[in-house]
Amino acid sequence: MSGSTEHRAPDAFEVTGRKPVVLNLGTARRMLALVQRIVDDVLNHQQRLSHLLPEQERLDRSRHKLDWPNRQRRYHVQEEVTAVEGHLRQATEELQGLGGVLIDAGIGQVGLPTVVNGRLAFFSWKPGETGLRYWHFPGENLRRPIPSSWKESDEISLSGKA
Repeated sequence: MSGSTEHRAPDAFEVTGRKPVVLNLGTARRMLALVQRIVDDVLNHQQRLSHLLPEQERLDRSRHKLDWPNRQRRYHVQEEVTAVEGHLRQATEELQGLGGVLIDAGIGQVGLPTVVNGRLAFFSWKPGETGLRYWHFPGENLRRPIPSSWKESDEISLSGKA
C-alpha cells in the first residue's frame, strides 16, 4: 500500500481521553510478539471486510428482487459483516489496552508510546519488520532508527515519564 493518510491516527493520545501508558524500550520489545499477533488479526479482519462489504452492497441494492438462496446469502453476509466488525473492534481495543496505537491501519503500522526529550513519541513497528528498530513523534511520517545508546530498563512508567 502507499501509506495513505485516511487510516492514520497521529494524535491518538488526545483521542483516547485517558492518560497514556509510556513504555521504555525493553518493555516495548517484550510486548512486540503480542502486538504482532494483534496486528495480524486487525489486518485479517480488514481484508475479510474488504471482500464482504462489496458483496453486501450488491445484495442490498437488489434486495427486492432476490430469490430465496440470494436472500439467505444476504442475511448470512450481514451477520458475517457484523461479526467481523466486532472482532476488528476487539482487536483494536486490545491493542489500545496495551497502550498501542494503530498509526496506519492500511499497512498495520503500530506505535508504542514513549517519551523522547520530554515529548510524547512512539516506538514504531510495522508488519515485515523483525524487531522494534524505529521511533517517531506523533503526526510525523519520518521514522528514525532507535539509537543504540537508549537503555532497556525494566521500568514501565504510567506517569508520562520514562
